[in-house]
Amino acid sequence: MAEAQNIPAGSTTAGAIAVAAESTVATRMSAPPSFDAADFPVPHGREEEWRFTPLERLRGLHDGTATATGTMKASIEAPEEVTVESVERADPRVGKAGTPVDRVAAQAFTSFAKATVVTVPKEAVLSEPIRVTLHGEGGTTFGHTVFDVQPFAEAVIVIDHTGDGVRAANVDFLIGDGAKVTFVSVQDWDDTAVHCSQHNARLGRDASFKSVVVTFGGDVVRLHPRVTYAGPGGEAELFGLYFTDEGQHQEHRLLVDHSVPHCKSHVVYKGALQGEGAHAVWIGDVLIEKAAEGTDTYEMNRNLVLTDGARVDSVPNLEIETGEIVGAGHASATGRFDDEQLFYLQARGIPADEARRLVVRGFFAELVQQIGVPDIEERLIAKIEAELEASV
Repeated sequence: MAEAQNIPAGSTTAGAIAVAAESTVATRMSAPPSFDAADFPVPHGREEEWRFTPLERLRGLHDGTATATGTMKASIEAPEEVTVESVERADPRVGKAGTPVDRVAAQAFTSFAKATVVTVPKEAVLSEPIRVTLHGEGGTTFGHTVFDVQPFAEAVIVIDHTGDGVRAANVDFLIGDGAKVTFVSVQDWDDTAVHCSQHNARLGRDASFKSVVVTFGGDVVRLHPRVTYAGPGGEAELFGLYFTDEGQHQEHRLLVDHSVPHCKSHVVYKGALQGEGAHAVWIGDVLIEKAAEGTDTYEMNRNLVLTDGARVDSVPNLEIETGEIVGAGHASATGRFDDEQLFYLQARGIPADEARRLVVRGFFAELVQQIGVPDIEERLIAKIEAELEASV
């Protein structure tokens, strides 16, 4: 019914690469979700949901000492049929898509000044993406954004993070019956930035949601994409691409909660790592509840280690409470750069550096194509090229 696999990296200098793949279910090991930060104990790093995270580098987001002292330059570009509002915390749309699952997300919920609600009206098919640009100008900021995509509407949403600072935020998606949403989140922070965010998507009947998370920059990035279903027939695709460089910590913790029947989910995350102290963490939790008959789900994580000194922790979890499903499985693999592929390309006259770029580009190709926004795709390819160029 379910499968799990880990393909270890090839022989290396002792301690050069650390790989972990586990099958322990982690979806119910943390404190219950809450909007109140006081309901979560201050983490010490021994907890299941915090054991991979360098708490000392979170700048106080995890223990309540961080305060809103920073500046975030924000702008929203959207087609004319879209409405943008600034609302109070008590607005019924705020928090409707999901509840904070850790202390950082809860603090973000209680600390933002105003929430932004972006509404796509019923049956609207947007001709251009909604673009949210967030540029950090230092200090600590908190935020909450709600995208209310009403029934049978179709939208592409891009959130682009750049600049410096410490950021904790929640992003909610209320996806109406029959609506279709593609969401692209780009983390292209400066090397000193810290970013923690929870993404909550609540899918209506026969709705579809595609998330593409792209993480390059930042000192520490810790993201929680989460999907729940409010009616049967929902489909979720969660794609992710990360390039972890020297000293960076990039952590993606996913949960797909199948609680209603006849829904689908498909998860593919891929990462490349290079440099001493580069650390990538991927946690993929899929829960199929007793009522979720007819579920079809699969999740996969692949990691390509380009140099010594990098570490990957990959933990796919699958919990099934009913045997009446279409299919369920998961897979995880981490490996070194394939020398045979390089040799094949070099034997055909391609220089070593160019061959290396071609292999990495091919590794990421299927995910880049999922973005569907040409300028973001071009920028992403250029970023990959720049990362590889810097390592030569």
